[in-house]
Parts: sequence; C-alpha cells; structure tokens
Amino acid sequence: MGPRRGRPPPPHLDLDRPHPISSGRGDLLLVARARLLLASLSPRPLPKMTDPVSYDLIVIGAGQGGGPLAGAVAEAGHDVALLERRHVGGTCVNRGCTPTKTMIASARVAHLARRAGDYGVETGDVSVDLETVRQRKRDIVGMFRSGSRSSIEEKDTLDLIEGDGRFVDPNTVEVTLNGDANDGGPRALTADRIVINTGTRPAIPPIDGLDAVDFLTSTSIMELGAVPGHLLILGGGYIGLEFGQMFRRFGAEVTIIDRGEHVLGREDADVAGALEDILREDGIRLLNETSMTAVEEAGGTITAHLEGDDAPARITGDELLVAAGRRPNTDALNPGAAGVATTEQGYVQVDARLATTADGIYAIGDVTGGPAFTHVSYDDYRVLQDHWLHGGDRTTEDRLIAYTLFTDPQLGRVGLTEEQARSRGLDVTVAQMPMTRVARALEVDETRGLMKAVIDSTTNRLLGAAVLGIEGGEVMSVLQTAMMGDLPVGRLRAAPFAHPTLAESLNNLFAGLDLGPAAERRADG
Repeated sequence: MGPRRGRPPPPHLDLDRPHPISSGRGDLLLVARARLLLASLSPRPLPKMTDPVSYDLIVIGAGQGGGPLAGAVAEAGHDVALLERRHVGGTCVNRGCTPTKTMIASARVAHLARRAGDYGVETGDVSVDLETVRQRKRDIVGMFRSGSRSSIEEKDTLDLIEGDGRFVDPNTVEVTLNGDANDGGPRALTADRIVINTGTRPAIPPIDGLDAVDFLTSTSIMELGAVPGHLLILGGGYIGLEFGQMFRRFGAEVTIIDRGEHVLGREDADVAGALEDILREDGIRLLNETSMTAVEEAGGTITAHLEGDDAPARITGDELLVAAGRRPNTDALNPGAAGVATTEQGYVQVDARLATTADGIYAIGDVTGGPAFTHVSYDDYRVLQDHWLHGGDRTTEDRLIAYTLFTDPQLGRVGLTEEQARSRGLDVTVAQMPMTRVARALEVDETRGLMKAVIDSTTNRLLGAAVLGIEGGEVMSVLQTAMMGDLPVGRLRAAPFAHPTLAESLNNLFAGLDLGPAAERRADG
C-alpha cells in the first residue's frame, strides 16, 4: 500500500535497531494532520475501504499501554493511528482504577466519621449522598480522561480515530467510525506494525435466569444514585471485595457469594482469612464454597438460589453485582483473519517480547491474559518502546509483579506467596507479624491485619510478601524495591527508617529471624 497523499513515504519502523526521529517534514506534517484528524471533527472523512490509508503503526485501543506507546512512536517521527471505540484512557481511567478508588475514598471518610468517637471527636449521625459521590467520581474521571486525550492530540504525527477496528488481513484494519462519521461505510488503514490493546470486559456466567435480571457490573454499579438496601455480590475476587466493603460503608447490607474455600483464591489461606475476619467485622456476610444456581427478579426484589454446605437455599436482595471475572475484547476483532492465535477463552497469545503468532502484530495489556493490572499494561508499553525505539532487549520474563487490593486496610502483594514458593520446592522461612505490633498503626488506631514475608533460606533474599494493613500497598512497595535491588533481609532489619513510620515496622518484622545457616534459621512472631 502506498503512503498517504500529501506526505513523503513514512520511515520504516525497525524492530532491530533504534530509529532516529524523522526531520525536515515541516509544514507537510501540519497539513496532513489537519487532513487526517479524527473523522468526527474533520471536514474530510478517512478514505473508504477502496482507498486505504497507510501508517507506520496502528494501535487498536487507547488504554494505559496503547496510548503511551502510540505517543512515544509518534514523537520518534513515525505516522501512528490510534483507534479507540469509546473513551481514551482504557479501563483504568474510565471504569477501573480511577473511579473505584475515588469512590473508595468517599467510603473511607464515611467509615472514619462513624469511628470519630474513638478519637474523641463527636460528629453525630453519618449519612452518604451517593449522587454527590457519583458526581465527584465523574468529575475526576473526566479530568483524567481529558488529560489523556490532550496528550494524544498534541502529537503531530498521531491520528486519534474513534471507532471499532477489525482485521481484514495481517496488515489491514477495517474501521467503523462512531456515529455520523461512519456515513459512507467502513474505512481501511494499513501498517507493517499493529498492536492490540483492546482490554477486557466483565464476564457474565451462564446462570439460569440471569439474562432476565437487571444485574450490575463493575461499570454500572458506579452509576447508582441511591444506596441499595441489600447488595448481593457474586464473586469474592478483587472487584467483589472492594465494592462490597465500599457499599457496606455507604450503608448497604452486603452478602458476598463465592465458590472458593476462601476469598482471593490465589492468596495464602492465612492472609485471605485475616481479610475475611476484617470484612466480617465490618458487617459483610461471606458465603464461601457456595454457588449461585439460578436467579430471578420480581417486584424489584432479586432472589438468588444457592448451593453450599453452609449456605441458605435462597437469598434476596435489592441489587446483584456480578463480579465473576473478565473476558477479552477480541470477539469482534477478527484476529483469525490476521493469523493471530488466541486461547480458548479468547486471549491473544504472545511471547516474551509481546509478539503474536502473526509477523508484525503485537498485543499488550489485559487482552494477553497476563496479570490484569494497569502497571503491567504500562510496562508492556515499555517493553515495546525499548525494543523498537532504543534497540534494547527488554522482555516480560522474570518481571516482578506487585499489586494492591484497595480494601481498607489495603492488601499489598509482591512476588511469590508461601504456597507458591513451597510448591516450587524452595527452602523458605516465613516472617509474620500482626499489625498490632506496628507503632504507627497503634498511634492512628488502625491495627487490623498482618505483615508476611517469604524468604529464601539459602540466600536471605525476599521471594515475596503480603502486607494487609494501613497503607499496605506503600509498605509493600518498600519490599518490592528491596527485591528489585537484591537486598538481603538483614539490611532491612537494620535499616534506620524514619520514626515513627509504617516502613519502620520492617525492622520488627525481620527482628526475630536467625540469619545463620539454613538449618538454624527460625522465624519469630
């Protein structure tokens, strides 16, 4: 395919060496940019399928990996098309991290207001105006979304195209533009390099009657204008637990239904058990090892039919949140036309360099089926940027994964769990300490939770850690940094952390360890 009319031929995007920033294009870039602005804003639409537009790179999805990648490649002088079906910023900005953490902040204020008497402060009755909470969430999402869009639109060689993309062949993407901009039919874009960053959406399990119930997802629940009397939640993962505690603090009765032996099935049982104790203390009902077999709705009441040794046969509620996992957004992408292989669930298969089974096509973020975290998606962008623009050899192998569950207290996790380490046959020592032994936690009267570190007994290096406690994600990040720097735990035990901080508690966490030969090691606490 030829280059776009009015431009010199685009430079080749070389995967094997750094590519210098193109120069000398001057006013041609401005002319072409004006001609190929987002179709809905431009006086001239993108060419139809019979007249393809050629780019150096097409990125499908303006998420937390795709947006920065498109911007970096454009800043290096290449012509880039960035396709987005709805809002730039991806799940994180629009439906995930930003809105949920904004609402969690409101829930925490309500919780602390109810606890004000514990600190000698009188507040009176506490109520929550969910419409105001919702508007605050919308305002912050709008601000973040606007910032993401501005960052994209300021790039001279980057075209933001709003619509749905699907593969026609390994080098061609058919675009159905949003709204009236699609008059005249689909358009065609071509490129030697294409990146898939289409993310995931809530998975809806095949439960009898569910399709006839007006249930909530992790997106629609944030648009409620009133607190439900009783919120049923299907799923005891990250999403279910965060929303469960949030709405309990807003004033709802909450029941969480989960098939696992304990919530957060990938965590060690003692850590998950400690979090369950906290949730129950907050008044949340947990039904573990329980399945929802059918559901129905009548007169504004939802009735769920359950199976489980300790579960009631049925339970009623005002709203039902389905938080039973995610599914990839590849079903409309037509990946097979490009030779892109997917898993049985629809996730795009990639190697350590994020390359798919089709030459020149890559995938990043949640759509690959890897850890579904914003920072992982962003790190995928770094892998491709390093490879394409700097001649580096960075890969996803041995990437240290950290994450934080924003319950209150937070659960910060990095590296291996104890169960994972032992299943690999590693000789490990475990250091564990309740938050009641953390001075700063006592001072602010937030002592729920525990700290746990898994240590390689032969090297004295951390293998992983869990911090369930006040600002657990921040304390975990200190341990993550130690792991990245290959520090022995003895250095943390003796580090002069500022007093009185939460990080200082790491002195005590490791204080009971005998750091002698493996046979003599022990953990105290």
